[in-house]
This record gives sequence, structure tokens and C-alpha cells, in this order.
Amino acid sequence: MGHGSSGLRRIVHEVAKFGAVGGAGLLVNLLVFNLVRHLTDLPVVRASVIATVVAIAFNYVGFRYFTYRDRDKSGRTKELTLFLLFSAVGLVIENGILYAATYGFGWDSPLQSNIFKFLGIGIATLFRFWSYRSWVFKTLPAREAVASAESFLEEAEQAAARKLRPRQRVL
Repeated sequence: MGHGSSGLRRIVHEVAKFGAVGGAGLLVNLLVFNLVRHLTDLPVVRASVIATVVAIAFNYVGFRYFTYRDRDKSGRTKELTLFLLFSAVGLVIENGILYAATYGFGWDSPLQSNIFKFLGIGIATLFRFWSYRSWVFKTLPAREAVASAESFLEEAEQAAARKLRPRQRVL
């Protein structure tokens, strides 16, 4: 297989991992949304914003330590700031659609709210995937990735050698 197919395989693998974390985040989002909506008297969009914020926190952990664990980790403060910025834009997209359906069209039944919440999540997810992979969890340049892997292997070899050395007794 040529170079292009390995690139395609990489993106398919990335999309699958993004989808796994995103799917779990979707469940968290909808579960929290429905719990808050049914257990409190908060308006539908406020309940949705709370659920979205909980899902954003859940997703950051999943993306950083599962989907993009091999990406550059040198600028965590910048990474988290960008993640929160792009997540906030996604929050506005997601909840803007729910807001328009609820207050613009009067579609406020639990079923309608869940449909438009789900639709908003879907549209916001497209934006989030693009922004996270382009700006937040950036790939290491090839030279840095190789150097990082080589230094990891050297450290592992040194640790293994230390474990294998016979201990000398001091009398």
C-alpha cells in the first residue's frame, strides 16, 4: 500500500477514536441534560448548557488521554485554553439550535428538546473535530516525533538495564 493509504488509515483511526470519546460524551451530555431538566425547574436551555459543560470536561480527559495521547503535550495551558475556547463555540452552536427550536418555534416537549439537542450536538461536533485536530491537539513535526520516540526507547532500555544489574553486597 502506498503512502496515501497509510494517511487514510490514520485519519479513519483518529475519527474512530474521536467518535468513541464523543459517543460517550454524547451519552453524558444527554443524561445530564435529561436529569437536570426533570429534577429541577431550570429552563431547557440552561439545563442544556449545564449538560454541555459537564460533557466538555468529560471529553477533554478522553481526547487528551485516549484520542490524542500521542500528540504534542508541551503546551498544556495553551492546549486547555484553546480547547475551552473552541468548546465554548461548540456550546453556542449546540445550544443556539436548541434555543431557536424552543423559543423561536415553541418546540419544547421533552422529545422535541432531545431531538434539537442531539441535532445541535451533531453540528457542533463537526466544528469541534476540525478545530481540535487543527488547533488544540496538534501533531508533532516528524523529526520531533522520532526524537521523542527514540528518547523514550533509550529511557526504557536504561531502566531495563538497571533492573537486570546484579546487586552488589556491601559487607
